[in-house]
Amino acid sequence: MTHDSDYFRRRAAEERAAAFRKDADEDVEVAGQLALAYSALARKRTMPPSDSPAIPLIEE
Repeated sequence: MTHDSDYFRRRAAEERAAAFRKDADEDVEVAGQLALAYSALARKRTMPPSDSPAIPLIEE
């Protein structure tokens, strides 16, 4: 299943809203972490692919 960046933006917004609710203690922390993860995935999907790897490979 492939998701686009809009999907991950929506999920991040939902989790951010859940994190701001005051009625659940442990769920707030989990929702905050999920919001960060979905935001990172949304940013990753919108970045153009690069020809060089993020970590340079050492060739021997």
